[in-house]
Amino acid sequence: MATAPITTAVDEFRRLSDNDTELQAHGKYYSCSFLLDMEDQKFLVRMHRGKVEDLIVDPEPLAAYDFAIRADTETWRGFCQEIPPPMCHGIWAATFRRGMRLEGDLLVLMQNLRCITRQLELLRVTGPLI
Repeated sequence: MATAPITTAVDEFRRLSDNDTELQAHGKYYSCSFLLDMEDQKFLVRMHRGKVEDLIVDPEPLAAYDFAIRADTETWRGFCQEIPPPMCHGIWAATFRRGMRLEGDLLVLMQNLRCITRQLELLRVTGPLI
């Protein structure tokens, strides 16, 4: 069950994503679903044409998605800081040094990399969704 602070951060993440000019400029074909696994909580994000179609807190175990970005809570907290610490500044750095894992259909991730990168940068405004 989602608590009030999580709901607020999730709602803000959705609002920022849907209204971000850079994301909208590049997002015409940005349609996919991905899981943000933040150890204690998971978030299923379904994108359609650059807009958040659905954002589910703690989806069911068999919920379908194209790819997952998984990391421990400490890595996500660092990643979501306004000025992230070394090796938390991007998904590639965190993957190489912080134990972040990219799983699933990585072709979909790569096809949408600019939009996904920008969307994850918005976590630096909302803070971690955890």
